[in-house]
Amino acid sequence: MPPAFALAARSRVDPLPFFIAAFCLLWSSAFAVAKVALIDCPPLILLATRFMLAGAVMLGAAAVSGAQWRLTRRDLAVFAVLGIANNALYLGLNYVGMLSVSAGVAALIASANPVLTAVFAAFFLGERMTWRKAAGLALGVGGVAAIVARRVTAGTDSLTGIVLVVAALVALVGGTILFKRLAPKGGLWVGNGVQNLAGGMAVAPFAFAFESIGEVVPSWHLIAAQAYLVLLVSVFAYLLWFHLLTASGATAASAYHFLMPPLAMLFGWQLLGERVTLADLIGIIPVALGIYLVTRPAARSAHPPDARRGSVERLS
Repeated sequence: MPPAFALAARSRVDPLPFFIAAFCLLWSSAFAVAKVALIDCPPLILLATRFMLAGAVMLGAAAVSGAQWRLTRRDLAVFAVLGIANNALYLGLNYVGMLSVSAGVAALIASANPVLTAVFAAFFLGERMTWRKAAGLALGVGGVAAIVARRVTAGTDSLTGIVLVVAALVALVGGTILFKRLAPKGGLWVGNGVQNLAGGMAVAPFAFAFESIGEVVPSWHLIAAQAYLVLLVSVFAYLLWFHLLTASGATAASAYHFLMPPLAMLFGWQLLGERVTLADLIGIIPVALGIYLVTRPAARSAHPPDARRGSVERLS
Protein backbone atom coordinates (compact mmCIF):
# COMPACT_ATOMS: atom_id res chain seq x y z
CA MET A 1 0.00 0.00 0.00
CA PRO A 2 1.40 3.46 -0.86
CA PRO A 3 2.61 5.42 2.23
CA ALA A 4 -0.09 8.10 1.87
CA PHE A 5 -2.83 5.47 1.96
CA ALA A 6 -1.15 3.62 4.85
CA LEU A 7 -0.97 6.84 6.88
CA ALA A 8 -4.60 7.63 6.14
CA ALA A 9 -5.59 4.10 7.13
CA ARG A 10 -4.09 4.63 10.59
CA SER A 11 -5.97 7.89 11.17
CA ARG A 12 -9.20 8.01 13.12
CA VAL A 13 -11.21 9.45 10.23
CA ASP A 14 -12.23 6.86 7.65
CA PRO A 15 -10.56 8.08 4.42
CA LEU A 16 -12.46 5.72 2.10
CA PRO A 17 -15.27 8.18 1.20
CA PHE A 18 -12.65 10.80 0.28
CA PHE A 19 -10.77 8.31 -1.89
CA ILE A 20 -14.01 7.32 -3.62
CA ALA A 21 -14.88 10.97 -4.29
CA ALA A 22 -11.37 11.72 -5.58
CA PHE A 23 -11.38 8.72 -7.91
CA CYS A 24 -14.82 9.51 -9.35
CA LEU A 25 -13.92 13.15 -9.92
CA LEU A 26 -10.58 12.35 -11.57
CA TRP A 27 -11.90 9.56 -13.76
CA SER A 28 -15.03 11.37 -14.93
CA SER A 29 -13.15 14.62 -15.59
CA ALA A 30 -10.59 12.90 -17.87
CA PHE A 31 -12.91 13.08 -20.90
CA ALA A 32 -13.46 16.84 -20.68
CA VAL A 33 -9.79 17.52 -19.87
CA ALA A 34 -8.75 15.40 -22.88
CA LYS A 35 -11.02 17.45 -25.11
CA VAL A 36 -9.41 20.65 -23.77
CA ALA A 37 -6.02 19.24 -24.83
CA LEU A 38 -7.40 18.25 -28.25
CA ILE A 39 -8.04 21.92 -29.02
CA ASP A 40 -4.28 22.48 -29.32
CA CYS A 41 -2.96 19.02 -30.20
CA PRO A 42 -3.95 16.24 -32.63
CA PRO A 43 -5.35 13.18 -30.84
CA LEU A 44 -2.73 10.56 -31.71
CA ILE A 45 0.25 12.78 -30.91
CA LEU A 46 -1.43 13.68 -27.62
CA LEU A 47 -1.93 10.02 -26.76
CA ALA A 48 1.52 8.84 -27.82
CA THR A 49 3.19 11.41 -25.57
CA ARG A 50 0.76 10.69 -22.72
CA PHE A 51 1.46 6.95 -22.83
CA MET A 52 5.22 7.38 -23.06
CA LEU A 53 5.32 9.85 -20.18
CA ALA A 54 2.99 7.76 -17.99
CA GLY A 55 4.99 4.60 -18.74
CA ALA A 56 8.25 6.34 -17.85
CA VAL A 57 6.78 7.65 -14.56
CA MET A 58 5.44 4.21 -13.59
CA LEU A 59 8.63 2.31 -14.43
CA GLY A 60 10.68 5.02 -12.72
CA ALA A 61 8.52 4.69 -9.61
CA ALA A 62 8.98 0.91 -9.76
CA ALA A 63 12.76 1.34 -9.87
CA VAL A 64 12.79 3.81 -6.96
CA SER A 65 10.45 1.71 -4.80
CA GLY A 66 12.36 -1.51 -5.43
CA ALA A 67 9.34 -3.23 -6.97
CA GLN A 68 9.65 -6.71 -8.47
CA TRP A 69 10.84 -6.44 -12.08
CA ARG A 70 10.79 -10.10 -13.02
CA LEU A 71 8.46 -10.74 -15.94
CA THR A 72 8.37 -13.86 -18.06
CA ARG A 73 8.34 -13.47 -21.84
CA ARG A 74 4.71 -14.58 -21.81
CA ASP A 75 3.70 -11.96 -19.23
CA LEU A 76 5.62 -9.26 -21.09
CA ALA A 77 3.83 -10.19 -24.33
CA VAL A 78 0.44 -10.27 -22.59
CA PHE A 79 0.98 -6.84 -21.05
CA ALA A 80 2.01 -5.51 -24.47
CA VAL A 81 -1.17 -6.89 -26.07
CA LEU A 82 -3.26 -5.41 -23.24
CA GLY A 83 -1.53 -2.08 -23.81
CA ILE A 84 -2.56 -2.17 -27.47
CA ALA A 85 -6.18 -3.05 -26.62
CA ASN A 86 -6.71 -0.99 -23.46
CA ASN A 87 -4.52 1.99 -24.27
CA ALA A 88 -3.87 2.33 -28.00
CA LEU A 89 -7.22 1.13 -29.37
CA TYR A 90 -9.51 2.23 -26.54
CA LEU A 91 -8.16 5.74 -26.01
CA GLY A 92 -7.04 6.15 -29.62
CA LEU A 93 -10.52 5.53 -30.99
CA ASN A 94 -12.02 7.55 -28.13
CA TYR A 95 -9.84 10.60 -28.75
CA VAL A 96 -10.45 10.59 -32.50
CA GLY A 97 -14.17 10.13 -31.86
CA MET A 98 -14.23 13.04 -29.42
CA LEU A 99 -13.25 15.40 -32.22
CA SER A 100 -16.92 15.22 -33.25
CA VAL A 101 -18.60 13.90 -30.09
CA SER A 102 -19.11 15.70 -26.78
CA ALA A 103 -17.02 14.63 -23.80
CA GLY A 104 -20.20 13.87 -21.85
CA VAL A 105 -21.54 11.43 -24.45
CA ALA A 106 -18.12 9.76 -24.83
CA ALA A 107 -18.01 9.23 -21.07
CA LEU A 108 -21.60 7.97 -21.05
CA ILE A 109 -20.77 5.30 -23.64
CA ALA A 110 -17.53 4.34 -21.88
CA SER A 111 -19.36 4.02 -18.54
CA ALA A 112 -21.28 1.07 -20.00
CA ASN A 113 -18.06 -0.94 -19.64
CA PRO A 114 -19.33 -3.10 -16.72
CA VAL A 115 -22.58 -3.82 -18.60
CA LEU A 116 -20.90 -4.94 -21.83
CA THR A 117 -18.23 -6.83 -19.88
CA ALA A 118 -20.97 -8.93 -18.26
CA VAL A 119 -22.19 -9.95 -21.73
CA PHE A 120 -18.71 -10.79 -23.04
CA ALA A 121 -17.91 -12.69 -19.85
CA ALA A 122 -21.00 -14.85 -20.32
CA PHE A 123 -19.87 -15.85 -23.82
CA PHE A 124 -16.10 -16.09 -23.42
CA LEU A 125 -15.54 -16.82 -19.71
CA GLY A 126 -18.58 -18.93 -18.99
CA GLU A 127 -19.87 -16.54 -16.32
CA ARG A 128 -23.55 -16.86 -15.53
CA MET A 129 -25.93 -14.33 -17.09
CA THR A 130 -28.50 -13.77 -14.35
CA TRP A 131 -31.84 -12.02 -14.75
CA ARG A 132 -30.40 -9.09 -12.80
CA LYS A 133 -27.48 -8.73 -15.24
CA ALA A 134 -29.85 -9.10 -18.20
CA ALA A 135 -32.10 -6.36 -16.81
CA GLY A 136 -29.04 -4.15 -16.24
CA LEU A 137 -27.90 -4.78 -19.81
CA ALA A 138 -31.29 -3.81 -21.22
CA LEU A 139 -31.45 -0.63 -19.12
CA GLY A 140 -27.85 0.37 -19.83
CA VAL A 141 -27.95 -0.20 -23.58
CA GLY A 142 -31.44 1.29 -23.87
CA GLY A 143 -30.48 4.45 -22.01
CA VAL A 144 -27.29 4.99 -24.02
CA ALA A 145 -29.09 4.29 -27.31
CA ALA A 146 -31.87 6.76 -26.48
CA ILE A 147 -29.46 9.59 -25.67
CA VAL A 148 -27.20 8.88 -28.65
CA ALA A 149 -30.09 8.61 -31.13
CA ARG A 150 -31.58 11.90 -29.96
CA ARG A 151 -28.26 13.77 -30.14
CA VAL A 152 -27.36 12.36 -33.58
CA THR A 153 -30.81 13.30 -34.91
CA ALA A 154 -30.44 16.80 -33.48
CA GLY A 155 -27.00 17.15 -35.07
CA THR A 156 -25.31 17.65 -31.69
CA ASP A 157 -22.95 14.70 -32.16
CA SER A 158 -21.57 12.94 -35.24
CA LEU A 159 -22.64 9.39 -36.06
CA THR A 160 -19.08 8.60 -37.20
CA GLY A 161 -17.72 9.84 -33.89
CA ILE A 162 -20.29 7.75 -32.00
CA VAL A 163 -19.25 4.63 -33.94
CA LEU A 164 -15.60 5.26 -33.05
CA VAL A 165 -16.40 5.72 -29.36
CA VAL A 166 -18.49 2.52 -29.32
CA ALA A 167 -15.63 0.66 -31.05
CA ALA A 168 -13.34 2.03 -28.33
CA LEU A 169 -15.63 0.55 -25.68
CA VAL A 170 -15.53 -2.85 -27.42
CA ALA A 171 -11.70 -2.69 -27.44
CA LEU A 172 -11.67 -1.91 -23.71
CA VAL A 173 -14.03 -4.77 -22.88
CA GLY A 174 -12.01 -7.08 -25.13
CA GLY A 175 -8.88 -6.14 -23.19
CA THR A 176 -10.66 -6.86 -19.92
CA ILE A 177 -11.67 -10.34 -21.11
CA LEU A 178 -8.14 -11.02 -22.36
CA PHE A 179 -6.74 -10.03 -18.97
CA LYS A 180 -9.09 -12.43 -17.19
CA ARG A 181 -8.34 -15.26 -19.62
CA LEU A 182 -4.58 -14.82 -19.76
CA ALA A 183 -4.04 -13.67 -16.12
CA PRO A 184 -0.54 -12.16 -16.46
CA LYS A 185 1.59 -11.89 -13.34
CA GLY A 186 3.38 -8.68 -12.49
CA GLY A 187 3.51 -5.75 -10.12
CA LEU A 188 1.18 -2.78 -10.35
CA TRP A 189 3.84 -0.29 -11.45
CA VAL A 190 5.70 -2.56 -13.86
CA GLY A 191 2.58 -4.08 -15.47
CA ASN A 192 0.91 -0.74 -16.10
CA GLY A 193 4.21 0.81 -17.15
CA VAL A 194 4.68 -1.85 -19.84
CA GLN A 195 1.07 -1.40 -20.99
CA ASN A 196 1.53 2.34 -21.38
CA LEU A 197 4.82 2.03 -23.25
CA ALA A 198 3.34 -0.61 -25.56
CA GLY A 199 0.34 1.62 -26.19
CA GLY A 200 2.60 4.57 -26.94
CA MET A 201 4.74 2.58 -29.37
CA ALA A 202 1.60 1.28 -31.12
CA VAL A 203 0.10 4.75 -31.53
CA ALA A 204 3.30 6.62 -32.47
CA PRO A 205 3.64 5.33 -36.09
CA PHE A 206 0.05 6.35 -36.85
CA ALA A 207 0.56 9.72 -35.16
CA PHE A 208 3.56 10.56 -37.34
CA ALA A 209 1.93 9.11 -40.47
CA PHE A 210 -1.37 10.99 -40.26
CA GLU A 211 -0.57 14.00 -38.07
CA SER A 212 2.13 16.64 -37.96
CA ILE A 213 4.06 18.19 -35.08
CA GLY A 214 3.32 21.50 -36.78
CA GLU A 215 -0.34 21.05 -35.85
CA VAL A 216 0.54 21.26 -32.15
CA VAL A 217 -0.13 24.70 -30.69
CA PRO A 218 2.00 25.15 -27.55
CA SER A 219 -0.15 26.62 -24.80
CA TRP A 220 -0.52 26.51 -21.05
CA HIS A 221 -3.91 24.85 -21.54
CA LEU A 222 -2.28 21.98 -23.42
CA ILE A 223 0.58 21.58 -20.93
CA ALA A 224 -1.77 21.65 -17.94
CA ALA A 225 -4.23 19.23 -19.53
CA GLN A 226 -1.49 16.75 -20.49
CA ALA A 227 0.10 16.95 -17.03
CA TYR A 228 -3.33 16.32 -15.51
CA LEU A 229 -3.94 13.29 -17.75
CA VAL A 230 -0.50 11.78 -17.14
CA LEU A 231 -0.01 12.40 -13.41
CA LEU A 232 -3.50 12.63 -11.97
CA VAL A 233 -5.38 10.21 -14.25
CA SER A 234 -2.88 7.65 -15.59
CA VAL A 235 -0.89 7.47 -12.35
CA PHE A 236 -2.71 8.82 -9.28
CA ALA A 237 -6.25 7.75 -10.25
CA TYR A 238 -4.89 4.26 -10.84
CA LEU A 239 -3.41 4.18 -7.33
CA LEU A 240 -6.80 5.24 -5.98
CA TRP A 241 -8.59 2.58 -8.05
CA PHE A 242 -6.39 -0.27 -6.83
CA HIS A 243 -6.70 0.98 -3.25
CA LEU A 244 -10.49 0.90 -3.64
CA LEU A 245 -10.23 -2.64 -5.02
CA THR A 246 -8.32 -3.63 -1.90
CA ALA A 247 -10.59 -1.78 0.52
CA SER A 248 -14.01 -2.67 -0.90
CA GLY A 249 -13.55 -5.46 -3.44
CA ALA A 250 -13.75 -5.53 -7.22
CA THR A 251 -17.54 -5.77 -7.53
CA ALA A 252 -18.31 -2.96 -5.10
CA ALA A 253 -15.59 -0.76 -6.58
CA SER A 254 -16.95 -1.28 -10.10
CA ALA A 255 -20.32 0.01 -8.90
CA TYR A 256 -18.79 3.49 -8.64
CA HIS A 257 -19.06 3.65 -12.44
CA PHE A 258 -22.74 4.55 -12.16
CA LEU A 259 -21.63 7.95 -10.86
CA MET A 260 -19.52 8.67 -13.95
CA PRO A 261 -22.12 9.76 -16.58
CA PRO A 262 -23.62 12.69 -14.63
CA LEU A 263 -20.21 13.82 -13.38
CA ALA A 264 -18.70 13.64 -16.89
CA MET A 265 -21.54 15.71 -18.34
CA LEU A 266 -21.06 18.23 -15.53
CA PHE A 267 -17.36 18.58 -16.37
CA GLY A 268 -18.18 18.87 -20.08
CA TRP A 269 -20.57 21.71 -19.28
CA GLN A 270 -18.14 23.47 -16.91
CA LEU A 271 -14.92 23.17 -18.94
CA LEU A 272 -16.22 23.14 -22.50
CA GLY A 273 -19.64 24.74 -22.34
CA GLU A 274 -21.25 21.55 -23.68
CA ARG A 275 -25.03 21.71 -23.68
CA VAL A 276 -26.79 19.30 -21.33
CA THR A 277 -30.54 18.97 -21.73
CA LEU A 278 -33.19 17.60 -19.41
CA ALA A 279 -33.59 14.63 -21.79
CA ASP A 280 -29.88 13.83 -21.34
CA LEU A 281 -30.21 13.86 -17.56
CA ILE A 282 -33.32 11.66 -17.67
CA GLY A 283 -31.56 9.25 -20.05
CA ILE A 284 -28.69 8.87 -17.57
CA ILE A 285 -31.03 7.32 -14.99
CA PRO A 286 -31.55 3.93 -16.72
CA VAL A 287 -27.84 3.80 -17.60
CA ALA A 288 -26.80 4.34 -13.98
CA LEU A 289 -29.40 1.85 -12.77
CA GLY A 290 -28.23 -0.72 -15.34
CA ILE A 291 -24.60 -0.35 -14.23
CA TYR A 292 -25.68 -0.73 -10.61
CA LEU A 293 -27.65 -3.91 -11.33
CA VAL A 294 -24.75 -5.48 -13.20
CA THR A 295 -22.13 -4.64 -10.56
CA ARG A 296 -24.22 -5.10 -7.39
CA PRO A 297 -23.12 -8.14 -5.38
CA ALA A 298 -25.70 -10.94 -5.59
CA ALA A 299 -25.11 -12.01 -2.00
CA ARG A 300 -22.68 -11.35 0.80
CA SER A 301 -19.78 -13.76 0.95
CA ALA A 302 -18.19 -15.04 4.13
CA HIS A 303 -14.78 -14.60 2.54
CA PRO A 304 -13.29 -11.24 1.53
CA PRO A 305 -13.02 -10.68 -2.23
CA ASP A 306 -9.67 -11.20 -3.88
CA ALA A 307 -9.16 -7.58 -4.85
CA ARG A 308 -5.64 -8.03 -6.14
CA ARG A 309 -6.76 -10.41 -8.90
CA GLY A 310 -7.37 -7.44 -11.21
CA SER A 311 -4.33 -5.47 -10.19
CA VAL A 312 -3.39 -4.38 -13.69
CA GLU A 313 -6.78 -4.40 -15.39
CA ARG A 314 -7.54 -1.28 -17.36
CA LEU A 315 -10.68 0.76 -16.70
CA SER A 316 -10.93 3.60 -18.98
